[in-house]
Amino acid sequence: MNNKNLVIDSHLHVWASSTTESKNFPYAEGQDPPDSLKDVASASSLLKTMESNGVDGALIVQPINHKFDHSYVSKAIEDYPEKFKGMMLHDPSLSSENAISKLEELVLKGYVGVRFNPYLWPKISDGEWKRMSSPNESGIAVYKRCGELKMPVGIMCFQGLQLHYDDIEALLKASPDTTLILDHFGFTSLTDEGNKAFEQLLKLAAYPSVVIKISALFRLQDDDTKSFSRVKEERFQPLLKAFGPERLMFGSDFPFSLEQEGGYSNMVKVVSSWFEDEKSRNEVMGGTAARCFGAWGIKVPQK
Repeated sequence: MNNKNLVIDSHLHVWASSTTESKNFPYAEGQDPPDSLKDVASASSLLKTMESNGVDGALIVQPINHKFDHSYVSKAIEDYPEKFKGMMLHDPSLSSENAISKLEELVLKGYVGVRFNPYLWPKISDGEWKRMSSPNESGIAVYKRCGELKMPVGIMCFQGLQLHYDDIEALLKASPDTTLILDHFGFTSLTDEGNKAFEQLLKLAAYPSVVIKISALFRLQDDDTKSFSRVKEERFQPLLKAFGPERLMFGSDFPFSLEQEGGYSNMVKVVSSWFEDEKSRNEVMGGTAARCFGAWGIKVPQK
């Protein structure tokens, strides 16, 4: 598969269908998917959705629904190696040695990145968790090892970038060689608080290893749920100017995007329509992902 001008969805999830697959691939305790999405997020359902919307490949981010059991995503990558790559979920409770061993094990199964969910670290108080960058612990050890392996680390600041900004800067300074990807515009919503966090996000452009996912537009609280005009003007355009297209990547946040106006198709069409030139469009819609995660269309040997 020629990776030039491919459309790559850099952020989505799959999980076992409750009716046909969950017996073999059970959900983590207390992490059942929403009832409305339980049976529409299988790997085969995703593949059909991608094909009908001209999407050539995808990075599957390990879902919290299966937590640290990567067997379902691993099976999807094994079944469709030319279409799917994986981003594993880091377990902060592991020792540094065991966490790195888990990382290196999953590299051999088609995983090309690691997700840090800061809310899986021990909670200290309201709005505060133990730092991902804490010295002599598994988070910083994995982050540095990812730099050596040229594997990006993606961070989900679900409760707001402002809560994790200092921690993120500490990671960046500890390992400048590690590519750090922030999900969903860094969760900088179109609110007063989100606007302040967005100023912090723009400052991160000074770090050349930072990449931003242009994903989950519907999470930014834009009243225009069809064309997301405010997201385009107040978030995307400033990011494009600050980071350049080579440090931005498109993502749909499937299957959650299925429940939005226009569904998955609208996510692809809207972001693709935001560019004034073809070169920038090709970078954000696939080129950046291919550089960060490797070329799509190459079968990964399973061991």
